[in-house]
Amino acid sequence: MNSVLKKRTVMQTITKYLALVVLCVNVQLINAQDTIPAIKNEKNIKMLRHLKTVVEKEEKEFLKIEVEAINKRLDNGKITSEEAQKLKMKAAKLAALNIENRIGIIDNKIALFERNDYGLNRGGKETKLGVIIGGEEVLYVRENDDKRKKYDKRTSSDFVLAFGLNNAIVEGENLEDSPYKFGGSRFLELGWAWKTRVFKNSNFLRFKYGYSFQINGLKPDDNKYFVQQGNQTILQEFPENLKKSKLSITNLVFPVHFEFGPSKKVDKETYFRYSTRNQFKIGMGGYAGFNIGTRQKLKYKLNGEQIKDKQKRGFNTSNLVYGLSGYIAFDSVALYVKYDVSPIFKDQIIDQNNISLGVRFDVD
Repeated sequence: MNSVLKKRTVMQTITKYLALVVLCVNVQLINAQDTIPAIKNEKNIKMLRHLKTVVEKEEKEFLKIEVEAINKRLDNGKITSEEAQKLKMKAAKLAALNIENRIGIIDNKIALFERNDYGLNRGGKETKLGVIIGGEEVLYVRENDDKRKKYDKRTSSDFVLAFGLNNAIVEGENLEDSPYKFGGSRFLELGWAWKTRVFKNSNFLRFKYGYSFQINGLKPDDNKYFVQQGNQTILQEFPENLKKSKLSITNLVFPVHFEFGPSKKVDKETYFRYSTRNQFKIGMGGYAGFNIGTRQKLKYKLNGEQIKDKQKRGFNTSNLVYGLSGYIAFDSVALYVKYDVSPIFKDQIIDQNNISLGVRFDVD
């Protein structure tokens, strides 16, 4: 009997998966024809009626296999003729009941479809077909086109590029009295930012956050360069004629901004987005991080020879950096300003704070 059950299970499995393959192919054909809203019930009913024949043939085949197994046991002397007859009667009764019950379920499905023009429509899902395959129900369900859930992406990301002029505000002095060259001192920022809509049904306010590498450059005036004397960093006159003197401070920071401004809602069939393309926007916030490198670069001539001196030292620059920043943008281009609240050099008698002004690009 175990071999018979195994054969029956294998046949049921093969029948079931063949039917599933047919249904999957049918689903693909339906999806490719967007102009057809549903399969008419006449097709479903026709398939169900055909399945009644399949069920009857399947059960008769199972019965035939089981009778052959009983006869084999009888021939081998494992059971008597009387026992064999009882087993055959039991198998025939089981097959008849299986046919009756399975066809009854299919008849109920046919009656269900006959009462509806295009299947059942419950909760935005449309029942196309329910059939019994190998003793299990296979139900094909398709969502109505007009009730599909629309996908809302509240967070997006941008590549950030900013560059422009850099300088320092010295405590007790005006910016115009800065010891650093205007135009010669510059900054560069590269990073990545994520933008999340704050409110569910409005894109007026966005929360923007990410990370950036900021390189702030300072070029001293009057042939001077930076010298570290203990815990103080000062400017001194260089003994030779400098062609270039520049201090570069590289920071890894984590900016946070609140961005607000109008946007346009893009409403598609299966999703919607809020777009700030060709819109004005304002961002206000700040950043915090730490210094990851400081370098001074000097170029000069000595005895007719070109000298390039790169000094990688701390120069007493602040390890932790933090500041305020903001931008006014149209589309993806912005006027950008940032100011380091933390001093450039720590433990100085007179504090200096870095300030930058330039353009910023947030590229989607």
